[in-house]
Amino acid sequence: MLVLVIRTLILYGVVIAALRIMGKRQLGELQPSELVVAIMISDLASVPMQAIDLPLISGIIPVLTLIVAEVMMSYFSLKSEKVRKFLSGKPSIVIYDGKVDEGELEKLRFNINDLLEELRLNNYYDISDVAVAIVETSGKLSVVPKDYAREVTVEDLKLKGVRHDGLPCTIVSDGILNYEELLRSKKDTVWLTKEMKKRGIKDIKEIFIASLNGEGELFIQMKEGKK
Repeated sequence: MLVLVIRTLILYGVVIAALRIMGKRQLGELQPSELVVAIMISDLASVPMQAIDLPLISGIIPVLTLIVAEVMMSYFSLKSEKVRKFLSGKPSIVIYDGKVDEGELEKLRFNINDLLEELRLNNYYDISDVAVAIVETSGKLSVVPKDYAREVTVEDLKLKGVRHDGLPCTIVSDGILNYEELLRSKKDTVWLTKEMKKRGIKDIKEIFIASLNGEGELFIQMKEGKK
């Protein structure tokens, strides 16, 4: 039993490492070649987990081979458009200038109900509001609305003094200072120490979370039991 547990944990680590090596995109929308590799890796890893009499290396080597093959193909796809089209295909325009391309739908084996469903998932409930719709290589639908159907922007309203918060910088998390986030916020430890003194905070370990938004506003929440 212990041998089975150890083999499973080793293979689990190998598969996690494989997905990390192949890149973060593996964790999001998979391209066809990436989906094939992910399925094959999970299948190959399951065999030595079930068959204890099978050497563990016989499951690890095929997984490593697939990793090397995927990394090489990813490199070639970056350098060659032909390889990229072969592995991932190319986006398909299914609606252009407000008109549905029936031929393109047939190539994709999409029916009109599939298209309408994807439009609804993109918050477009009337097909007449769509100027262009593209089925990406990942299978997701990208939609460009007509001018009258697009969302209103700050530029359209010509507003002044609008906040531009951007991505807040989480400077402190659970009492631990994040130097990278502090650097990104263009602040330093001297500034942070002064801000802590203003709030009567003696030790950074008392802070549960501290974040700085794009407007320079500092938010601090103390740990439970602290002032």
